[in-house]
Order: sequence, then C-alpha cells, then structure tokens
Amino acid sequence: MRGQNTLAALLVAPLVLLIACVFLLPLGTTLFTALADPELRESLPRTHAALVAWDGAGLPDETAFAALADELGAALADRRLGRLLQRVNFARPGTRALLLRTARAADTLAAPYATAMPALDARWAERDTWLALRDASGPLTPLYLLRALDLDLAPGGGIVAVAEDERLFRTLFLRTLGVSLLVTALAMLLAAPVAWLLAGLPRRWAGLGLLAVLVPFWSSILVRTTAWFVLLQREGPINAAIVALGLADAPIQLVGTRVAVIIAMLHVLLPFAILPAYSVMKGIDRTLLRAASSLGGSPAQVALRVYLPLAWPGIAAGGFIVFLLAVGFYITPALLGGPRDQMVASFIAFFINREVNWGMAAALSALLMLFAAAAVVAARVIAPGAMKGRLSP
Repeated sequence: MRGQNTLAALLVAPLVLLIACVFLLPLGTTLFTALADPELRESLPRTHAALVAWDGAGLPDETAFAALADELGAALADRRLGRLLQRVNFARPGTRALLLRTARAADTLAAPYATAMPALDARWAERDTWLALRDASGPLTPLYLLRALDLDLAPGGGIVAVAEDERLFRTLFLRTLGVSLLVTALAMLLAAPVAWLLAGLPRRWAGLGLLAVLVPFWSSILVRTTAWFVLLQREGPINAAIVALGLADAPIQLVGTRVAVIIAMLHVLLPFAILPAYSVMKGIDRTLLRAASSLGGSPAQVALRVYLPLAWPGIAAGGFIVFLLAVGFYITPALLGGPRDQMVASFIAFFINREVNWGMAAALSALLMLFAAAAVVAARVIAPGAMKGRLSP
C-alpha cells in the first residue's frame, strides 16, 4: 500500500509542480507586488531607520535630516533613486522634484541640516513632506490597492477619497464589469440555439457545424479585431450596406464606440460559449423530451421545463468562460473603442509600459482576480453542474 501511495505521489508531482509554477507562483507574485513597499529601505537605509524611529509629531530630529542629505547625493550618483522617486511622487505629486533638487545640492549643504534643507526648499519644514517619506518605509503598503479603488492614504495614516477630478478606477471597473456581463449575456443567448441546432444534427453535419464554429480559432485575436476595424469603418461594407438599405442617410460612426467593442468581443468569445453548451446538449437523452410531450407538455413547456434545466449547466459553463475572458480583454477595446470604452486591462498595460509602475499594475490585476473569484462563486450558486463538469442532478 505504501508503495502504491508513493507511486501515485510521483505521478501527481509533475501536475502539482506545473500548477504551482503557472498559477500559484504568478498569483502570489502579483499579490505581493501590489503590497510591497521596499524602495525607501533599499535606496536610503539610514533615512529609513531614522524615519521608522520618528513618532510623527512635529519634524524629525537632526539625525533624519543629516541621513537624508547624505544618502540622497550618494544615491543620485549611484543611480539608485529611480524607483524611490516614482514611489513617493505617486503618493505625493511634486516630491520627485523636491528629492532631485535636494540630491543635486547635497554637496553644498552643511550641518545643521535641519536648518540648511528648509532654507533650500521650504517643503522640508512641512511635516506632511516627512510623513510622505515615512509612509514609504514599508515593508508593505495598501497604497496601490487603495488607489485602484479611488482611495488614498492620508499623511501619517488614515484613508481618504481622492479628489473628484482624479476618480477613475471605480468607473473603470464598473465599465469592465458592465461590458463583460453584456457580452456574456449575449453570448449565452446566441450560443444556446446554435448549440441546440448542432446537437440535433446528424453526426456528419454536426461535424461540419463544429468546424464552422472553430474556424475563428485559426486566426489570432489581433487579426479578427483588425478585420472588424475594416468592416466597421465609415467607408466599410457595413456602413455601405446601412446606407444602401436606407437605414441611414450617411455613414455611421461605429469605430471608436462601445457598440464596435461589444460586437468584436462577442465574435471572438462566442465559440467559448457554444462548445460547452453543445457538449451538454449532445448528451441529453431525447427520450425524456418525447416522454414529456406524451404526457401533454406543449413544445414550449418541454423546452422550458425539461430541456433548458438539463442544458443549463453547459450554457452557464460557457457564460462563465466568456466572462472570465471578457474581463481581461485588451486588444479589442484598444483598437475599436474610444477613450471611454477602455477596460481595466488597458490601464494595466499603461502602468507597465508607460509608467513602469508595477505596484499599480499588480493592484489592478489583483482586483481583476477578485472578479474571477466572484464569477466562480456565482457559477457555483447559479449552476453547480457547470462547475462539476456534468449535468445537475
């Protein structure tokens, strides 16, 4: 028995290792990056120690001023200030310029630094400036997660709402949720009749139908999105057809709108809704439907009270997959949507590629993971059979 358990463990070990490497490790790294705050400790260790010892009342003592003045100049010369400047300026705009000015003037400063530094820049005589530095003392910070919810850390502690003209991310998450739910609902509505039709076809014709469903997988999302860009532009065939049919007097602006984003996302994601629904519908025993009809059920009653409950786990599973993919869409909204149609993934890419702010990108990613977790919980409640990979009892 022990030998069999050892063999089973050895057989399962590669799968466990794969899951750890491709799921648990990236998940843990993302969560840690969203909370990590090592910049001050790594760039200015003596200043970090002095600020940790400071009680936050009044201004720090001469030790903190001297440590900061000494370390800023050395860190600038060694090019170790970049990440710290980005971190403190993200929390308190303008701090980057203050630190750079002080670092460049470090050689001209002399003791007592508690007098020399405020003489160089009056902000060194403000308690909030030092509190902003102390708040970056780590090792962990809720700053990025709070900013992703349009909240902020007040100097010295406490949570406050960001200025009204800076509130963005709640609207962004609501937009992402709304677009994803709409695409999911449309995909489920379109997938159900298509899957029903395929499930009722003879094997040969069903195979050809499935082939037609799978054809989009042969091209990348970028190619399909670009094709929709061509189709939906003002001089494209769809606008030409609209004008020819008399539905509009002039071409309609479709590219750069929410409609274009939803159409293209639906086209890309529809196969993910059809295939699970088809796999479940194919396994439904048709004698149950004939029995329901023989007992006096009308076609509508048979469809709604017998067939739909049996097929629902597959339809829900397809919707679950579509939603998980939709919340992370980036290319389609970026190419076909306007500024008010961008989703969370676009801002994750912005913070990685433009701002090089890994903490903020990780915080937005962590909240998207919560979206996924909420979808899993909802799927278990709405359609337990969809999560079990079988029909509901």
